Amino acid sequence: MKNNQQKMQNFSDNSKKLVVFGTNLTSTVGIKFTPEQLVMVQLAPYQYSVVIGLLLSDGWLMKRSKNVPLGFSQSASHSEYFWFVFCSLSHYCSSFPIVRNRSRFGKETIGLEFKTRSMACLTKLRELFYPNGIKIIPQNIYELLTPIALAHMIMGDGAVRSHGLIICTDSYTVQDVVRLMNVLMIRYRLDCTCRFYSTTQPRIYIIQHSMPSLLNIVYPYMHPSMLYKLTSSLSIPSKHQKIEVFDLEEKTTITYNSIGEAAKALNCLHTVIVNYFTRNQKKPYKGRYTFKKIN
Repeated sequence: MKNNQQKMQNFSDNSKKLVVFGTNLTSTVGIKFTPEQLVMVQLAPYQYSVVIGLLLSDGWLMKRSKNVPLGFSQSASHSEYFWFVFCSLSHYCSSFPIVRNRSRFGKETIGLEFKTRSMACLTKLRELFYPNGIKIIPQNIYELLTPIALAHMIMGDGAVRSHGLIICTDSYTVQDVVRLMNVLMIRYRLDCTCRFYSTTQPRIYIIQHSMPSLLNIVYPYMHPSMLYKLTSSLSIPSKHQKIEVFDLEEKTTITYNSIGEAAKALNCLHTVIVNYFTRNQKKPYKGRYTFKKIN
């Protein structure tokens, strides 16, 4: 009896703890929800931004009945990112992903796909993204495109280049792409232009000198397997660049074999040092450290 009372006390204590909405979500695969429960489901802030990023790239909302599910697929070569997304959204899924065999341009490919439950909260997003049955960039994309959403858009549709980054917005109209570019330029201060893959396929090109800024924005939300899409941001200077770090307080100079090694010693992101060089900064980092490249 005493043990049961103790367990109840622990449960009661735990139930009073406050947590940020969405940080304690677990998978509900295999659990049945009633229609009444599904109506009450809302996407937590982090998951909401993930869904926005997916819809801007490889995700879709298929209209089948009153409410819609979110669908998402990736090739087997991107399976690490696929499982990263599924784990983020498994709270809203009733089943595990499936394997899809597809034929494209005469080539057989293997992909992974999952769908969420059909929910009213997703139906509202379909009204934003598919007002006439065709996917568009919503008018309120400025509010929707959070750093998390931007990261997932890049992981889905970003294409690495030696100088800068291409976002493959091929399925959108020029007006939609310009609307999206405005957010990148105004909200995130990224320098970008519109390029055409074909006469009807506009793409966004983020110029090289904006890549360090982009990396700072999205790095915390990128899956490690997708960081290769941002490698051009590390190429000026080379991540293997030998540098000197001068400590103004201690009046000492230490030589490091790479930017990464220096960043680790200073407990900072390597992009901090990259930005110091690419932006030709003169102000000491943290008012204390200056950096110098060694040829």
